[in-house]
Amino acid sequence: MTAAAPYDALTPDTVLDAIEAAGYATDGRLLALPSYENRVYQVGIEDGAPLVAKFYRPARWSDAAIAEEHAFALELAAAELPVVAPLVVDGATLLVHAGFRYTLYPRRGGRAPELESADHLAWMGRLLARLHAVGARSRFRVRGAIDGDGFVREAARAVLASPLLPRHLEERYRARTVAIADLVDARFASVAPATLRLHGDCHGGNVLWTDAGPHFVDLDDARTGPAVQDLWMLAPSPRALDALLEGYAEFRDFDPRELDLVEPLRLMRQIHWAGWVAARWHDPAFPRGFPQVGEERWWEQHLADLAEAAERLQDG
Repeated sequence: MTAAAPYDALTPDTVLDAIEAAGYATDGRLLALPSYENRVYQVGIEDGAPLVAKFYRPARWSDAAIAEEHAFALELAAAELPVVAPLVVDGATLLVHAGFRYTLYPRRGGRAPELESADHLAWMGRLLARLHAVGARSRFRVRGAIDGDGFVREAARAVLASPLLPRHLEERYRARTVAIADLVDARFASVAPATLRLHGDCHGGNVLWTDAGPHFVDLDDARTGPAVQDLWMLAPSPRALDALLEGYAEFRDFDPRELDLVEPLRLMRQIHWAGWVAARWHDPAFPRGFPQVGEERWWEQHLADLAEAAERLQDG
């Protein structure tokens, strides 16, 4: 396992051996599930339901940060929220095999939610309000926050340190992201939102729907932030956001001033995504998955998009 190829040593045999080491008898069936950040597999179990094994990207999260994620998921499950929580194996949720840290989960299927359905959105709003009520009980100590430092400045440093950004665009990118980080800081300061433990990456791909309703998966990006962070990505339109908030209000108050954070949060996500890809370009999965980011014209368009978004943010 090297920084240049973090998962080269994670062979199918290594995955199956890790599951066996956790006390489960596998039947040899292994299915890779979509994931760029980590490596995730569905593993067949003899005389039992399949499990899902997540192998964490080396050096991304500390053990303490992963422990906070797991504790939050288990706390949510204990509060009877539909969240897929890790399995506890001999008193631990974070396991290690052949140098890889991994966690096992029960397999939970489902389909994508209907994000234009008022009923589906109100249902998710109610669940997110309950999730946030649990999230407000305590604080993350090491998982970081959704703010200008982590999502703009740190991401911009990753881009500027990578070979992806054409050299003649470096100064423009540096100046633009510095200005955006200051605008984000100012908007957050003006709203002064209450912050709490969040799902953190609550988009439609992290919600699965069954006949029993929705359940939330993948708390890998759980952080501290304002409640609206878990709402805006589920709302493709103002009407959809209204439906979410209508359900949310049944269980928890929502500060309407946080709606002024949707635009900066959207802009922060754009910059964070570029930094995420740049920092992981050495992983062969990223050039294969995002070849457009290796082209100069993508960065030209990215800069144009940032300029347009920053202008909207500055205009209020």
